[in-house]
Amino acid sequence: MFAVLKTGGKQYRVQSGDVLRVEKLDAQAGDEIQFNEILMVGDSIGAPLVEGAGVKATVIDQIKGPKTINFVKRRRKHGSQRKKGHRQQLTLVRIGDIMESGADKSGIRAALTGRGIAFATGAVALAAAGAAAAYAASAKKAEKPAKAAKAAAPKAAAATAGADDLKQLSGVGPALEKKLHAEGITTFAQIAAWSDAEVEEFGEKLSFKGRIEREGWIEQAKELSK
Repeated sequence: MFAVLKTGGKQYRVQSGDVLRVEKLDAQAGDEIQFNEILMVGDSIGAPLVEGAGVKATVIDQIKGPKTINFVKRRRKHGSQRKKGHRQQLTLVRIGDIMESGADKSGIRAALTGRGIAFATGAVALAAAGAAAAYAASAKKAEKPAKAAKAAAPKAAAATAGADDLKQLSGVGPALEKKLHAEGITTFAQIAAWSDAEVEEFGEKLSFKGRIEREGWIEQAKELSK
């Protein structure tokens, strides 16, 4: 009986006893592993995978593929060239039993590529469930500040409902008016009552240092507040 398995983004047609070179797996020589992404086994064709099917294998060795040379040359003025070699890391395995069903209860760890940890069969689903739960918790946590901001919006609107049109002051536009509102300054009377220390303080906060005096805000505010 043969099976078609998928690992490392590639598909392989295998039979019991075959020796196979696959993308590097997280396993040591002598480890028994199990491929669970089975696209076809015997007469059963997956949609896309055959449920409950698996292919057992034994790791023979961790090896490297043949060296490939990558050469890039750029023409024209100030062109450059680069040459580098690469040897793909591979795992040599011997195919064992091919199971049409019951692979999810075998207890043999799954064959995982890359730097992942080889989990016991079925633990991948648990890990995915844990990740989903963590995502839901983080989404719920992020929802709280959003709700608080939404609740604060009517209060902010109420605070500026009776505000003066501060844009009447020289040099004040919509953006600067918002900054003043954020600092609690909403009326001409407040600006007219500023002390020298407050003028310097708000000049720093608004990145408007020196211009409050030059634009004559306090004098303008006194006139506008009458």
